[in-house]
Amino acid sequence: MLTLDRRLVALLVLTAVFPAAEATVLVAMDFVAAEGIAPQVSAVWPYDTYHDLRWLFVYHRSWPEFVLWLAYVALTRGALTTGLVALAWPVEAPRPPVRQLLKRNVGVSVVVTVLVVPWAVISVAASVVALSWVLLASLLPMFLLAPFLQRAAAVGPWWRGLPSLPLVGWTLLNFVVLTVAGAVAWSVPGWWTVPVAASAGVVNGVLWNRTVRAAVLAPRLRWARVPVAPIVALLALVVPLLIPSLASTVPGNQLRTEDVLLTRPLPPEVTEAVVVLAGYGSAYGGEQPHDPRVERFSYRGLGSDGRPLPYRPQDTTISVADSVGLLADQVDRLHRRTGRKVALVGESEGALVARTYLARRPHPAVDALVMFSPLINAGRAYYPPRGQGHGWGVATGWMLRAMFGLGRLAGAPGNGPDEPFIRSLLDDAPFYRNQLMCPVPGVRMVAFLPYTTAAEAPPGDYSGIPVFQTPGVHGGLLNRSLVQDRLVNFLGGEPVQRTPREYPLLQRLGAAWQAPPLPISANPAWEESEQPDPALTGKVCQPPRESR
Repeated sequence: MLTLDRRLVALLVLTAVFPAAEATVLVAMDFVAAEGIAPQVSAVWPYDTYHDLRWLFVYHRSWPEFVLWLAYVALTRGALTTGLVALAWPVEAPRPPVRQLLKRNVGVSVVVTVLVVPWAVISVAASVVALSWVLLASLLPMFLLAPFLQRAAAVGPWWRGLPSLPLVGWTLLNFVVLTVAGAVAWSVPGWWTVPVAASAGVVNGVLWNRTVRAAVLAPRLRWARVPVAPIVALLALVVPLLIPSLASTVPGNQLRTEDVLLTRPLPPEVTEAVVVLAGYGSAYGGEQPHDPRVERFSYRGLGSDGRPLPYRPQDTTISVADSVGLLADQVDRLHRRTGRKVALVGESEGALVARTYLARRPHPAVDALVMFSPLINAGRAYYPPRGQGHGWGVATGWMLRAMFGLGRLAGAPGNGPDEPFIRSLLDDAPFYRNQLMCPVPGVRMVAFLPYTTAAEAPPGDYSGIPVFQTPGVHGGLLNRSLVQDRLVNFLGGEPVQRTPREYPLLQRLGAAWQAPPLPISANPAWEESEQPDPALTGKVCQPPRESR
């Protein structure tokens, strides 16, 4: 029993040291946006590898550097897992020699790395576009694979048969522990993050002990001849394709901004003319609004008669700068035609276009902006354009291109990671990370945020304008009559704001699963920017940095 106690103590110390070390570095750097990730350093497979690869896919600048660090991650993770498994091995069962465990775990580490790579890449993509469903698409496959990969460290052939119910239970607890630990690690002030990360590491050690025990002492396998793990891995590949379709089935999600403002007359208390900017992937067939004061923004511009041209979903992929130019022309034309001030109502991409227009163009005719489901804190990672072979995230960009090419074969929409709109988020990231939700002099502003927005960025105070937070998914707020009424109230001149207490909690619970952001000052592509960095402060609308 003394031997078991010593092994358990050694296991807990080992699993506590690494999260504490990472948390110490993050706190010393004031890197608050990544503090929730630290507890995962010593987590049970696959979450430890998921942790490593998210850092790697953000922080590499060349292919040789990426390949070198990828090999290092796989080998060192295999060696560390060997030590953890040896210390966690139950005394009731004979343990294989350490050399045999090392050979097994290094090999399995390579397999796990290959399996986790696509989902780590998608996690980084989620930090570029700031969409919660993209983050969910990267996380759900990890959840599906976890019971099989946690068994792989100790027994074989791990790819056959169903995991035992105790192992599945420990897997569920593992996810909960990492989620809560990430929330607490981010929430506590300053150096308290270090003992929280260490405590989470101790819990990781207990989970290693329990999962290894559950795998080694498992009863006879069910479906022992069926290669269940490869089947689950293949099914996991379908998850990113299914999530957008599932999100569209949320009751009332089909009711969009344009349906509220284009299909009925504006009430008399609304004195402005209104331009409605729909989001990415939207389409417009040229239908005329019921109220002549309202126009639909066209991603193709105006026709010779001054009316917005019909457009297709692929037209929404143009750069934000091109959209801003089209919006400027449309606002000026509407203002001259009606003689009224103009209110902009944008959803998702449309919100970004409207806010960028207010920042980059003179706008004397505009006195109100409503943003629905804006992309909060977008552009937190980077990859260079296709023609450049060097720069932060170069391998990430090419993997996204490869994955999107395969996705197009399966019928996935869009034009890939190099389309002009996505490129705008990458190239102008300092503005979107810091100024999107900041006030504009002379313009009344409000943002309507669904609860899923809380998972689209690391925790923080990302708004300097009034917000109305409510249950819903991205683009799906307007199924609620309360939000429709508040939109009309705001356009009529009333102040609108709603900040329920549960929203910050949802932000914190997502802290563990965000990809670490790339600091603005680290990227030469952003070197001319004087924007402060929310990754280091957790706040937006801060004074500009001093010029270098």
